[in-house]
Amino acid sequence: MPGRIEDYALIGDLQTAALVGRDGSVDWLCLPRFDSAACFAALLGDEGNGRWRIAPLDGTSDECSERSYRGDTLVLDTVWHTPDGTVKVTDFMPQRDHAPDLVRIVEGVSGEVAVRSELTLRFDYGSVVPWVRRTNHQRVAVAGPDAVWLRTEPPLPMYGKDMRTYADVTVAAGDKVAFVLTWHSSHSGKPRRTDPFEALDQSVEDWEQWSAKCCYEGPWRDAVLRSMITLKALTYAPSGGIAAAATTSLPEEIGGVRNWDYRYCWLRDAALTLNALVSGGFLTEAQAWRDWLLRAVAGDPADLQIMYGIAGERRLTEYEIPWLKGYAGSAPVRVGNAAAGQLQLDVYGEVLDSLFLARNSGLRDEPHAWNLQRALMEFLEGKWREPDEGLWEVRGPRRHFVHSKVMAWVAADRAVRTLEAHPTLRGDADRWRSMRMQVHAEVCEKGYDAERNTFTQSYGSAELDAATLLIPQVGFLPASDRRVAGTVEAVRRELDHQGFVRRYSPGAGNVDGLPGGEGAFLACSFWLADALHATGRTDEATALFERLLSVRNDVGLLAEEWDPVAGRQLGNYPQAFSHVGLVNTALALTGLDGRTP
Repeated sequence: MPGRIEDYALIGDLQTAALVGRDGSVDWLCLPRFDSAACFAALLGDEGNGRWRIAPLDGTSDECSERSYRGDTLVLDTVWHTPDGTVKVTDFMPQRDHAPDLVRIVEGVSGEVAVRSELTLRFDYGSVVPWVRRTNHQRVAVAGPDAVWLRTEPPLPMYGKDMRTYADVTVAAGDKVAFVLTWHSSHSGKPRRTDPFEALDQSVEDWEQWSAKCCYEGPWRDAVLRSMITLKALTYAPSGGIAAAATTSLPEEIGGVRNWDYRYCWLRDAALTLNALVSGGFLTEAQAWRDWLLRAVAGDPADLQIMYGIAGERRLTEYEIPWLKGYAGSAPVRVGNAAAGQLQLDVYGEVLDSLFLARNSGLRDEPHAWNLQRALMEFLEGKWREPDEGLWEVRGPRRHFVHSKVMAWVAADRAVRTLEAHPTLRGDADRWRSMRMQVHAEVCEKGYDAERNTFTQSYGSAELDAATLLIPQVGFLPASDRRVAGTVEAVRRELDHQGFVRRYSPGAGNVDGLPGGEGAFLACSFWLADALHATGRTDEATALFERLLSVRNDVGLLAEEWDPVAGRQLGNYPQAFSHVGLVNTALALTGLDGRTP
């Protein structure tokens, strides 16, 4: 049975990631990429769907005694204090220069502790049992396109039982035994050997050098830097794309059907992520993310998608995996994401806002970028009046979502301001000013409830939407406007979930076309803190921010949502959008936010 979502820690090599539980079990790992099929899928099923556990053999220590990342790195140390002594397991994935490796080093700290490694490999999301053979003190598991090598250093006897591979070792103080699992394509040659102990030293050095670039020195530096490390860990290094999460199908409601695949890159995350990276001092990553964005959206503006694969792929066909019962019985388990084919007009605004921010932040300009932005604007001019599915990817009827219209205004505003700042660029500023004025007038007329003094979720609706909290952040209205204050208060009151914020009311008007409910959406709660701060209620904003920090797990990670009733995290994990929200709110409260709408 998988642990709670927050029981897991993240390790990765900037191309994929693994989740390690408090019981010493790696229950999720996709190889060779974030969006590849999992070879450990116990997270969404049971141990028979693949996992790798290393833990004391005494049976009294189902969970570790303590764990932490080693300094400002993604190297995880897990410690067990047993009646026989203390043992530590260090887990990490070296940044890749050939095949991907998962390294687990067992180290005796005191006494003598018997430890067991139990490896259950199941390719293709837990459905394929590989053929395992011995060769030179190693095990090689092969099935179809996948091959995995397991070796230990120094060599240990390994044995098979019940389609699993075991190794037992007793370590005294100072003893170290390394397990190295290496994946490669089954048709290619034997992978190059990695020295696990050299790789550990190099991984610590790599992460510490990277983390030293963080320029945030405010009161929440540890939380901000851990979030930045998490964003870096979700980055697909070959392309610069940042996956929304490392997982698929972790539920927004235990036992519910709101289970989606988040191992892709969302355009709407772009501007907020860029702000976090630039303001945090990580300009190389910001540049790579901007470049990924330009490549992904290149083409006919009518074909713009809300999300793409981590290398910019467009085809993200959604299907269900029937042999996995789902996390805590939350079925179905989905691979791919059909929302990639939705019309969500807000993404045009997010793309133009991102590129505007990139230009103002001094990132290297690309000569073709403005031509692309101009094409996007020309398409949006003829499209912004249409209904769409909105930023929450609802699977109900299309509506005139207020946030989508606000972001259409943002697109026109950023295009006009770019021309004003760079008069040598080509474009029709007068026409875009006219569009900006028309969108603004329509939203204020049709998307605003004067009786309640709040913007609503869609034209003519009574429902609210936490996305309207972004209105002052993107510059649609100043924070001093009474309509902004009214919206903040209404969202805080009507979308409250025991001190946190829902995205919207799931049952209201059947807007999302799905049964059941969900937890509080953490990014929205960070938006409320931002809006409270912007409207002069900084003490309340800080108190909310501190409450949000308190729901991180013991190693500083956040999922997509929080269930304040059950006191547990929900949704895909770790969630980039949640960590971006944490960073940007910390920057805003410290007066270091780089955005200037």
